Amino acid sequence: MIDDIKKDAQERMSKSIDSLKTNLNKVRTGRAHPSLLDNVSVDYYGSPTPLNQVGNVTVPDARTLAITVFDKSMISAVEKAILTSDLGLNPSSQGTLIRIPLPPLTEERRKDLVKVVKGEGENAKIAIRNIRRDANSDIKSLNKEKDISDDEMHQAEDEVQKITDTYVKQVDALLVDKEAELMEI
Repeated sequence: MIDDIKKDAQERMSKSIDSLKTNLNKVRTGRAHPSLLDNVSVDYYGSPTPLNQVGNVTVPDARTLAITVFDKSMISAVEKAILTSDLGLNPSSQGTLIRIPLPPLTEERRKDLVKVVKGEGENAKIAIRNIRRDANSDIKSLNKEKDISDDEMHQAEDEVQKITDTYVKQVDALLVDKEAELMEI
């Protein structure tokens, strides 16, 4: 029973880390990366469709994204979707190819992005602590039902705390890497 609780906590904490990685990938670092456009949806004949299903996103150089649209009639819809996204990008079309130059990040914008990254990290830590709290309450309920002894309860809580510490360290490591990447010129 205790092993199931620990395993569940580890799986949920791992999902929190994956979610943090996804959120950090959305934060622009000044380098072109196809994942910048992952959340852009295009109105494809009346239904919102992810951009990567409407065209092929490539990186011709470090400061440019290029989208080759599969359906030529969708070029204006793709441009509109990129303009209305909150990414602050200005696409320009050249036939079936849409080029998106990424402006260089200013020092002030970099610091703002670091704050955003720290906020994402704090949210991940809160999620991990909430998972720890849930696991500890499950362990305590087992103790109340006399399924485990007090010693087993304390040992299990210590093990859950060690698991939590491991995942919090992973969050900190991800944040340090992302901040270094953001402040790199």
